[in-house]
Amino acid sequence: MDIATDTTQTVFVEFQGSRRGSYSYTPSEGKEPIERGDQVVVETDEGGEDSGIVTHECPHCENGVDPDTKVIRKLSPADYAHLIDNQEKEDEAWDVCQERIDELGLDMKLTDIEFQFDRKKVTFYYTADERVDFRQLVRDLAAIYRTRIEMRQIGVRDEAKRHDGMGVCGHRICCSSFMDDFEPVNTQLAKEQGLPLNPSKLTGLCGKLKCCLRYEYSYYEEKMGDFPDVGEVFDLPEGRARVNHLDIFNDIVHFWLVDRAEILEKPLSELDDHSKTQSEA
Repeated sequence: MDIATDTTQTVFVEFQGSRRGSYSYTPSEGKEPIERGDQVVVETDEGGEDSGIVTHECPHCENGVDPDTKVIRKLSPADYAHLIDNQEKEDEAWDVCQERIDELGLDMKLTDIEFQFDRKKVTFYYTADERVDFRQLVRDLAAIYRTRIEMRQIGVRDEAKRHDGMGVCGHRICCSSFMDDFEPVNTQLAKEQGLPLNPSKLTGLCGKLKCCLRYEYSYYEEKMGDFPDVGEVFDLPEGRARVNHLDIFNDIVHFWLVDRAEILEKPLSELDDHSKTQSEA
């Protein structure tokens, strides 16, 4: 049943390659509101058209949406046919572009191709260790497709984001599901969280350190201020002890009793600065 409404919706749309954006939509008379999972056509910044899937609605986000970013319509049967044709053209363009890359001897790896819905632009994504002179390649592709050609160099993290996948946690990888920007991640984050420095455990599908190493780091950083340092020596009633491990979630300090060669667990609340010693065990 058609619904007549003039209520403007704010919806988030996900496009090919895990691109995302927020758009406004005002249903015309007799048209139904947009729902999660609907495939829609939106207006691009350059005035063209692109298509994507509505991931969710945000009724309280109207003020944060550019009024020029609008959903034009839901996909019609003709739009679906056009979208499938675009996908087939992308497969064909891959072979064409890769052949020209090989002929020109360009040191680059083609990773993805995306036809804008209205075919006013075709974007070729690639990775490369150094700068690539692809001017001749662009001229050749423009002569074939008679539209705007964009060559976009991306990193390995962006490549993983575009291709999507499942992490070892069993969930869709973070960069594809919700991340818009990449923050720096280094091994120091793993060290300070007491994680073993095992590359196979710490690296994601992109081959780089997992972005999720940052998620709990602020909590660790805050809690670690209440704990002694690993290796610090205390004079406890049980004897001289060296801090061996910290359990910040249960506020437990694990000690190594030097003279007795035993492990001792002690609540953080039972420690005080008076029991510290400057001497080495």
